[in-house]
Amino acid sequence: MTARGWALFSLMGVVWGIPYLMIKVAVDEVSPSTVVFVRCALGAVLLLPFALRRPGLARNVRTYWKPMLAFAVIEIIGPWYTLTDAERHLSSSTAGLLIAGVPIVSVLLSLPHSRLRSSGGTPTFGAAESLGVRRTTGLALGLGGVGVLTVPHLTGGDALSLAEVLVTVVGYATAPLIADRHLKDVPTLHLITPCLALAALVYAPAAAATRPAALPSAGTLAALAALGVVCTAVAFAAFLELIKEAGPIRASVITYVNPAIAVAAGALFLDEPLTGGVLAAFALILAGSVLATAAAPGPRPRPVPWSARQTSRAGGRVESLTGLPEERPGSTGQGGG
Repeated sequence: MTARGWALFSLMGVVWGIPYLMIKVAVDEVSPSTVVFVRCALGAVLLLPFALRRPGLARNVRTYWKPMLAFAVIEIIGPWYTLTDAERHLSSSTAGLLIAGVPIVSVLLSLPHSRLRSSGGTPTFGAAESLGVRRTTGLALGLGGVGVLTVPHLTGGDALSLAEVLVTVVGYATAPLIADRHLKDVPTLHLITPCLALAALVYAPAAAATRPAALPSAGTLAALAALGVVCTAVAFAAFLELIKEAGPIRASVITYVNPAIAVAAGALFLDEPLTGGVLAAFALILAGSVLATAAAPGPRPRPVPWSARQTSRAGGRVESLTGLPEERPGSTGQGGG
């Protein structure tokens, strides 16, 4: 990855590690709909002037409105509400650790569809070829870590909250694939600004209906401001640039760093317990994500026994000791030299 990619990666690790803390603070006084509305509205207002400076905003929206709508729903409108609502019952560190499963889901979603491939007359399945021992082990470890973290919460309202976080995880894993495959030609600001504006419009009625009767405390207002400015406007611009720089799978690996920030912030500022189960889950999810997203080793090149070859001077053809003509390095394969 380039120096620019590493800079974006480091920035994203921090700015998307603290939203869980900010959300937890905000939902104590403000409804989830209001949190999402304020976050999206602030982000859209801050990014709009910069988006308008670059020509073609309206044209890009008209041309790519279908994948942009899908991205908005899958990345923002759905996941941000389910994550915010889940934190009414789950700790910020638990939510952050569960989101660390995004790379594992990304691997599963990016696997090629099972399809027959002919290889010497023997059919094989593409998906089975893509999952080696290392990736399978990583997926198992990551899922085990999720299990360690979630089993104690599988009661009452916590079970519903866990399901909401799962929706968020699937959305976060799917949306970068949409951006990478269908929205590469759309400038970052032309993509994220309309998506945030649409999300704000969607949640405006619910936010108005559930607005607090009194002005929230200074801490809640600061958390809402940080969500809109740092964790939305700055973070989304950097994240979409990171997708273009490093690809969707590598970009999702920021969730290796996010849970550590989330757990540390929860322990420092909210006195959330740092138990052995939390540490074990973090270790399993982190190890599983690293293994599951590691690049598969390339095929080993077949050695070519050049010492066992002879060149026929007539026509410059290369022949093996068996007498069968073979292609010379750098030739076109059409015979002749």
